[in-house]
Amino acid sequence: MRYFEDIEVSKTDRFGRCEVTREDVIAFAEKFDPQPFHLSDEAAAETMFGRISASGWHTASMTMSMLIIQQNAQQFQSAGSPGVDELRFLKPVYPGDVLTCQRTILEKRISASRPDLGIYREEISAFNQDGVKVLSWQANAFAKVRGN
Repeated sequence: MRYFEDIEVSKTDRFGRCEVTREDVIAFAEKFDPQPFHLSDEAAAETMFGRISASGWHTASMTMSMLIIQQNAQQFQSAGSPGVDELRFLKPVYPGDVLTCQRTILEKRISASRPDLGIYREEISAFNQDGVKVLSWQANAFAKVRGN
């Protein structure tokens, strides 16, 4: 198991692989973000996207999935998060794109009110198959302290 003490400040990891399909883009949009340019080629052609594109929320969800799969693979003792800051949808994501994820640990400290928990700040980014950053966010997260 990995704990707060195992988190290295300034460490960057690249991981994950998520293929973006047209069917998934439309299904997510129909349920959660039914804007025309996420649902219709004709509507998307009239926008700055030029063609159907994934919702930014869908891109964030795909990125989160890669992040959680990685944490589980590393047996990381996550204890939740108080939230996400600076969420940015940087470039459109299209069907056929293949996304990867990157995490950089920015800082860490022991919680003043809960010494059994550490708090770390991270930057999460998603990149398409061409290495173009399409999404980023920063967040604080909790990790269990070893022995607590």
